[in-house]
Amino acid sequence: MASVPITLVRVYLREGEHKLSKLTDFLHARKVSGMTVLRGIAGFGPDGRLHTASLLDLSLDLPLVVEFHDTPERVDGLLTDLLAVMDLPHIVSWPALRHCRDADTES
Repeated sequence: MASVPITLVRVYLREGEHKLSKLTDFLHARKVSGMTVLRGIAGFGPDGRLHTASLLDLSLDLPLVVEFHDTPERVDGLLTDLLAVMDLPHIVSWPALRHCRDADTES
């Protein structure tokens, strides 16, 4: 098994910001190695306002997390371009390893 260095990026959004479609289109057009969108059941941001998914208070402004990964070089360029076209104040990234069969190390 081979290990390939990657950078993992996590973008925090809220449904009410209406940025998900533009972000996923951007990442898809640039053919990132992988992307996942997660919808939170509860969360709060810098304003401290709690958003929850309960039957009594069905929020349409729940937290969203968009994760993607690629080579460190590609991610550096993607983040530069992404920040130039979108206002995304909550992005974190860190180095990671993608474990794969030896034949998969080229992708």
